[in-house]
Amino acid sequence: MVDEYLSEREQADQLRHWFRENWIWLVAGVAMTVGGFYGWRWWEARESGRSVAAEARFTAMVNALAGNQRDEGIRIAGEITGEYADTPYADQATLVLARLDVESGDLAKAGERLAQVMKSSKDPDLRLVARLRLARVQLAQGQHDAALATLAGAREASVEARVAELRGDTLLAKGDRAGALAAYRQAQAAAGGAAELVDAQLLGLKIDELAAATAAE
Repeated sequence: MVDEYLSEREQADQLRHWFRENWIWLVAGVAMTVGGFYGWRWWEARESGRSVAAEARFTAMVNALAGNQRDEGIRIAGEITGEYADTPYADQATLVLARLDVESGDLAKAGERLAQVMKSSKDPDLRLVARLRLARVQLAQGQHDAALATLAGAREASVEARVAELRGDTLLAKGDRAGALAAYRQAQAAAGGAAELVDAQLLGLKIDELAAATAAE
């Protein structure tokens, strides 16, 4: 019994000694855990608030543009891409600015904005939208090889028909009629009966005209 008592007392002494040596790390660990929890909650609330604010500014931008207040819409878009650059609304605002650039004839600037979204957006859908629009801008600029290279990066089945048709437009502009016809037929097959994917009537006309021209050669 004495031996057992001494053994337990020695164990208790060792435990007290260990605690004296390590108490600061125990307290620090608890503090870090509690602080991390509340820090996460604070960050989450902050990000949620920023997202709501960015959405409000984006709505204001859309309303300004819809009301023919172009300068005001551009000003708000610049605010979104600057002050709220870390939110998804910044990428959407950049796409809007690119569209305005196209409308004003500044294709080079539009291409820069679209390339930025295509490369850096965290949203895969926005990256895809930017890629297709960039290819159209490059086609309009006569940058046929660049447009084809941009389209080569779009491998999503959901846009196969659109990509194939745009590839056909690019090849036709480049002078490759046979390649364009093959791309148009691929687009037609990929679209199937889904009329929302492409303009089936227009695509059919492209195919008929190219087929006739190719047969006459």
